[in-house]
Amino acid sequence: MKILFAAHEDAWGGVLGMLRKELPEHEFVPTGRFGFDSLRGFDVLIPTMTVVSKAHLVEADRLRLIQQSGVGLEGVDIEAAKSLNIRVANVPADISGNADSVAELGIYLMLGLSRNVRQIPESFANGLMGYPRGRALRGKTVGIIGLGGIGRALAKRLKPFGVRLVGIKRQDPQKAKEELGLEWTGTPAELDELLNMSDYVVLCLPVTDESRNMLNRRSFRAMKRDAFLINLSRGGLVDRDALEEALSTGTIAGAGLDVFWKEPVDPNDPIFKHNVLATPHIGGATDVSIQGIMREVAENIRRLDRGQEPLYQM
Repeated sequence: MKILFAAHEDAWGGVLGMLRKELPEHEFVPTGRFGFDSLRGFDVLIPTMTVVSKAHLVEADRLRLIQQSGVGLEGVDIEAAKSLNIRVANVPADISGNADSVAELGIYLMLGLSRNVRQIPESFANGLMGYPRGRALRGKTVGIIGLGGIGRALAKRLKPFGVRLVGIKRQDPQKAKEELGLEWTGTPAELDELLNMSDYVVLCLPVTDESRNMLNRRSFRAMKRDAFLINLSRGGLVDRDALEEALSTGTIAGAGLDVFWKEPVDPNDPIFKHNVLATPHIGGATDVSIQGIMREVAENIRRLDRGQEPLYQM
């Protein structure tokens, strides 16, 4: 089979090279960018961060599977694919180890902001010892918005830090509260209540029509002035201009971002002049996560080759 990888050769921790070794009988073609010119001649598409529209799918002459190398499929027209009998599948975060890796990065961003790591090189350069003074996580309130695989993995890892955990879940928040041992849970309609009480607000949910720009000027005003925003999910959850305004006016204290409004993000974006700790969408780029993703993607390609239904279909 011929498989199109819509990214550059070494994207996402080298998963393409691992797939080639695992499936040497198939041909993998990287596009060298987040995008592609045509789907004609390909049996499988691995879209990564690429938008896949109905127009793209209509011209595909033999495409049978769109297989995401991770969870996010917000850029894929799933209904159009189904109408054309093209299967669409992803790799659930809690299956691959991705959720655990993203949760670990979330804690890194929380600690980095709390300890003001951006100031540390200056302290070394000026011979300052014991400065900057940081904040401890102990006793703080962490509000997790989205209690799926990543949110659950984060809650589990944060408990030993002695934090107070609260969360938002779209469906059955009380069940999540009991399962995870949270102190409070609510629905998206109660978002402001979580924002009012949280020292750290962590985004762990997908982008939908309902959640797009859910962190905006109004919601930033509901946060504590010394609170931090952490985004581990998708840039579209946050209104970029509202975030810059909140940072520049001191409406919030800072932000930890692994995802952005446009990717790759412009490193010269003026938002980075403020208290932003940023990483280049590396939440799932660990040895454990990439190996797990590769394993599940390879299995679905094998299943397709054998005439079986892929796992984790939408």
